[in-house]
Order: sequence, then structure tokens, then C-alpha cells
Amino acid sequence: MLAAGLLIPFAGTMLGSAMVFFMRNKIHETFEKFLLGFAAGVMLAASIWSLMLPSIEMADNYTYKFVPAALGFLLGIGFLLVLDTIIPHLHVESKTQEGLKGSKLKNATMMVFAVTLHNIPEGMVIGVTLAAALNSSTNITFASVMVLAAGIALQNFPEGAIISMPLKSEGVSKIKAFLLGTLSGAVEPIFGLLTVLLTSIVITALPYLLSFAAGAMVYVVVEELIPDSQTGKHSNIATIGLAIGFVIMMILDIYFG
Repeated sequence: MLAAGLLIPFAGTMLGSAMVFFMRNKIHETFEKFLLGFAAGVMLAASIWSLMLPSIEMADNYTYKFVPAALGFLLGIGFLLVLDTIIPHLHVESKTQEGLKGSKLKNATMMVFAVTLHNIPEGMVIGVTLAAALNSSTNITFASVMVLAAGIALQNFPEGAIISMPLKSEGVSKIKAFLLGTLSGAVEPIFGLLTVLLTSIVITALPYLLSFAAGAMVYVVVEELIPDSQTGKHSNIATIGLAIGFVIMMILDIYFG
């Protein structure tokens, strides 16, 4: 179960990158919009029921039980804010087109590096929720972790394709484009496992880590998923996907929790 939780998001990136072998240009826009919206809905619901509420429940012994949730959430937002300031900000269409001009190898490396850094917090999110599920004092179940992992995998699917397909259109071989896309998601299981190991050592910090992960997740949704899903045509499909993803994650998390 631990291995599955860590590898499912990575599998999403790998499968997305593999689309370079089957599709000429890119994912159909309507399907991509739905996936982005669905992933946003799953992650929003997960940030509430899988992360924030357990963080508050675990802080019963605190004088002000809202402190871990509030502080951790703000730190999670701040962490990704700093990360986005330091590295190139990834928005799908503009960056892939612009990043492939000039030296293909140099720009491809920069693109993979940017996506890889953006995937680190997602691995941490899975690691934190897995650690919480392993801890008997929390109400987080492995079922909710699997749903969350599936939601992140859905988000990673278009990201993998977004890297591999433009590379192919610029003359990079299919195999190399696939490997570069897959490489961008390899950090997720690594940092997920490191977070599990770290959390098991500093279990007292778990309420802060849960809310930190929630903040990071909400930042990704607000800064990346929603803007990308609402740009251009078919934004209504993304909204429908968000509603479906949110409700499914909420129902599963409440039912299995």
C-alpha cells in the first residue's frame, strides 16, 4: 500500500509522457480541460478533508488548536510562492512554445528542471498523508490516500504529455522525449518516501506538516490548475470536472474516513 501510494502519481507522469508514442500533436483540448478541472476538485477536497481537518483534530492538546492548521497552511503557501519566484513559472502553452526556441537541449533541460521542482511538493503531500495514515492517532485512511494519489496522477498526466509532445514536434526522438517527461515525475516517489521517513521521526510536527501540505496543494490549484483550465475554450468543461472531482473526493474521504 505504501509503494502504491508513492508510485501512482509517478505513473500518471509516465503515462502522460507515453502519449508521445500515440498522438501526433497534443492531448485533445476538451479532455485536457476536464482532467485539469477534475484534478483541481480532488485536490481542493483533499486539502480540506484529508489534511486541514485532521490537522485541527490532532491539535486537541494545543491551547489554540487552530495554530498548527493556520501556520502550516501559510507556510505551505509561502513555500510554493518562493519556489515559483526562484524557478521559471510553468504555464502550459506559453512556456512550452517559448522554451523550445534556440538550443533544444538547453531549453529542454530547463523545462524538465522546472517541472521537476514543481513536482517536489506533490511528493511531499503524498508522503505526509501516507505518514498520517500509518499513524493510528489520525482518521486518515489508506483509501483516501489512494484517491488523493489518483487525483495527483490525473494532474501529472497532462504535465508529462506537455513535456514530451512539444519535444517530439521539435525533432527530439520519441524515446528521448518520453524519458525526459518521465524524469520530471521521478522526484515525487523519492520525496514522498523521504517525507514518510522524516514524519515518522518527528511525529509531533504532523499537524503542521498536514496543513503545510494543504497550503502547497491549494497553491498549486489556484496558481496552476484553475488558470490553465480556464484559459481559452471549453472552460465550462473544466468547471464541471472540478465539481465532479470535488464531490467524488469528498464522498470517498467521508465514507472511508
